[in-house]
Amino acid sequence: MLTGKIALVTGAGRGIGCAAAKKLGQHGAYVYLNYNGSKEAAEAAAAEIIQNGGMAETVQCNVADFQACAKMIETIIKKSGKLDILVNNAGITKDGLLMKMSEEDYDRVLDVNLKGTFNTIRHASRYLLKQRSGRIINITSVSGILGNAGQANYSASKAGVIGLTKSTARELASRGILVNAIAPGYVQTEMTENLPDKVKEQMLAQIPLGRAAAPEEIADTVLFLASDMSSYLTGQVISADGGMAM
Repeated sequence: MLTGKIALVTGAGRGIGCAAAKKLGQHGAYVYLNYNGSKEAAEAAAAEIIQNGGMAETVQCNVADFQACAKMIETIIKKSGKLDILVNNAGITKDGLLMKMSEEDYDRVLDVNLKGTFNTIRHASRYLLKQRSGRIINITSVSGILGNAGQANYSASKAGVIGLTKSTARELASRGILVNAIAPGYVQTEMTENLPDKVKEQMLAQIPLGRAAAPEEIADTVLFLASDMSSYLTGQVISADGGMAM
């Protein structure tokens, strides 16, 4: 399905990013797994892709660093000659009530989640425009659609990703580049495992399907948007949330 395609997945050491990288590798793409601090996890994921017959390697970069992103994209282009699929998944949380939230915690989340997405798109777009093809898939969140108490910074960053997705889709559509976003709801990842049981129960109560998603289910949507099956979709936000935001 993706044979010959070159993919970059940011934040690929764990959770949705890891599942997406494995899914793309399973279907023929050569996958670059980006990580910032999770070197061992990213290398383990890359090794698993290779063991299963796929092709992968890791690349370290803090996506919040504009120049580091430029270097990462340039390295990939030099090695592989092109970039077909960009999955912007890297993200962090620094939860807290708005009145107690520090400026540092607000800025850090926006820098990684929103500016990091801008940084990779900004540097990748020059090559995608020359190719006149490509897929950009941004991982946003149901929190960016509905908002969430205690996550003013995270919700703001993910709402920003939605706006960035739509604007980028309009700018790049004429060159055959499709830009879409996925808005997961409650997903079973390391990030959500540490939530208090009461919070988990409250989240489950808001989901019509009555359960959390597995990272692999979000990865299936990534695969759909990366493949030719989504050839007439751009500027869309797919709510993979079990019905939370409907």
